[in-house]
This record gives sequence, C-alpha cells and structure tokens, in this order.
Amino acid sequence: MLSVNELTCSRGERALFRDVSFDLKPGTWLQVGGPNGVGKTTLLRTLVGLCAADAGSVFWRGEPVATDVAAYRRESIYLGHPAALKDDLTAVENLRMANALDGFPIPVATATTALRRMGLQARSGLPARVLSAGQRRRTLLARLLVRPAKLWVLDEPFAALDGDAALEVTELLRAHVAGGGIAVLTSHQPVPLVGGSVLAL
Repeated sequence: MLSVNELTCSRGERALFRDVSFDLKPGTWLQVGGPNGVGKTTLLRTLVGLCAADAGSVFWRGEPVATDVAAYRRESIYLGHPAALKDDLTAVENLRMANALDGFPIPVATATTALRRMGLQARSGLPARVLSAGQRRRTLLARLLVRPAKLWVLDEPFAALDGDAALEVTELLRAHVAGGGIAVLTSHQPVPLVGGSVLAL
C-alpha cells in the first residue's frame, strides 16, 4: 500500500540518504533508525509531503502520491518530534483544532475522552503552556485516538513519556497494525512490537 522507490534527500550540499526503497502492506510497520542528523525526520517529512525529495517517489495504493495529495493526506497522519501545540489553547482545544484543520471535526466530549485515556483527565482544561513535556506529548498522541488514518507516520512517539504512557502508545500501535493499518516511526529505543522491520539510515 505504501511504496517508496529510490528516495534521495539532501540538506544543502550534504546528502542525507540515497536510494531508500521499501514497501509496506496493511498490517505492517517500519522503524527508521540511525544516529542523530542522519535524516530520519527528513525521511518521515518527505513521506507525508512536507519535504521535497531530490529524487525518487512515494506511492500510495499503487499511485504516485502527487496524483492526489489531498486524498493521501486524508488517509495519513504525521506527528512530528516537537509537540506543536498552541500554548494559549487548552489540551482539549488543541486536539479539536488539529482535527478540524484536517477536516475531521470532533465534539468536546470526544476530545475529553481521548485525553482521559492518555492520562490527562486532570490537565485537559489547562493551557498547553503549563503542561510538562510528557503531557504535551500525550496531548499530541491523543490525535491517534480521534483522527481516522490508515497510515501513521510518527517521529519519536515515545519521547518524554513515562512508563504508563509508553505502554499506552505501544497498545495503540499494536491495535492499529492489527487492524490493517501501517506505521512508520523513529525511535531511539527498542519498540516492543513484533512483526516490524527496521530501516537503518
């Protein structure tokens, strides 16, 4: 369903990676590994169309992503490493705004339930600026509960999480893949999921 063919990206005069190719079918996941600065984030951003590749192509459902970018983005979700939240908005408001911008508006009750599952029941009404790094990350990851997407592209989803939250994210990933979803993620720690593959940059 997701095919990457000889993808090459650079930053200035320096090549980050060359000729990266892989195929992911429904029910599979890929961990992108490598040291800092090797291009893991750039690869993920290229997969979702936020960075342009120097060469190569990305296919979704057998068609080049460029054929229908809007349709591809409706079926995918990208969560970057920085927990990009509006500091003056509450966790609930941030979650609802992100979904509305993606074309999937949700009511307050749905957002509140998702944040409660992520352990933020006592923080969902607070401005994001007062949340800890782990709480901000949980707010961002709550989108996985309320945003329909066949493809998850996640940059360091376990960063700043405590043990309970990391287990919850692992369960979300497991359920997503078991349901026929696809996940591509980066992580500096082992991912406790079976059946995946690793791409080292």
